[in-house]
Parts: sequence; structure tokens; C-alpha cells
Amino acid sequence: MRIPSALKHKPVIVSDNYENIDGRYAYNTDAKGLSLGLAQWNDRGKIDISAKVWRHTGEKWSRQSEELPLHRVLDLAILVCRAKHHFQEAYRYEKLYDPGKPVIDRIGLQGDAITVAVCTDNEKIDEDIKLFCQALSNDDELIGERLRTLSRILKEMGY
Repeated sequence: MRIPSALKHKPVIVSDNYENIDGRYAYNTDAKGLSLGLAQWNDRGKIDISAKVWRHTGEKWSRQSEELPLHRVLDLAILVCRAKHHFQEAYRYEKLYDPGKPVIDRIGLQGDAITVAVCTDNEKIDEDIKLFCQALSNDDELIGERLRTLSRILKEMGY
């Protein structure tokens, strides 16, 4: 299935076969494609690039398709990496984190920092963090493959 190119988001770089590799949802997902293109929120004279996950209901393109600015995609990748790193050592804590120090890291960006922390406002955090850790472990092969690929590409680019 080909990603539509006549909508507000204007695809430039596409992956039309995303449904074949959508993690554990592969071959059984409504996420049919990924694209990098001109953002749908572009104003005249102002151009932003966005990433988009294209969802298809089986009958039509879904309004639940997501579009994100590229920096947010990368910020999410940073968050995933830092969370994964935390959970590699989380077994050291009885609750999989230190309740007295829920901030995992502060990562400097743009003269400030992204705070990576356990959400202690979640009243079921003790239960939910165990479920999160288990799900992360269950998907370790899928996530690890993508992180190794990302690492290789970043090295090829000189990062």
C-alpha cells in the first residue's frame, strides 16, 4: 500500500512497507508506512520537516496517523535509550527505581536539559514500573536490533 502524497503532509522520504516490520505487530498492524516530509502545519514561507506514521483502517487512511517534528522523534529516541539504560541496572532497586531520587538523568539540550524521571505522580507506579520493565524485556530483541542499527548509522555519519 502506497502512502498518499496529495494530503497536507507532503512525503519526501518514505517507507511504504512498514507493516512488515512494525515490531511485534508486524504483518498485523494498521501502521502501513513511515515518511519524512514537509509538515502539514507549515505556514507560507516557513518550512518544517516532520516524521509521520501512516495508519490505515483497511478501508481508509486514519485520522490517528501521527505527525511529529524531527526533533521530537529524536527526543523520543533519547528517552527510549535512557530508559532502556536505566532498566539494565534497575534490578538493584527493590522498586526498580530509587523513590528518594526518581530523576534518572538530565540530558543537556539547547542550553537546558531533558529530565528523564520515573513518574511518581502515577498512583500505581510500583505496579506499572514492573509491567513496563517486563514489556521492555519482552521486546529486548526488537529494540536491540533497532538500537544497533541506529548506532551503526550514527557511526557512519560521524556521530
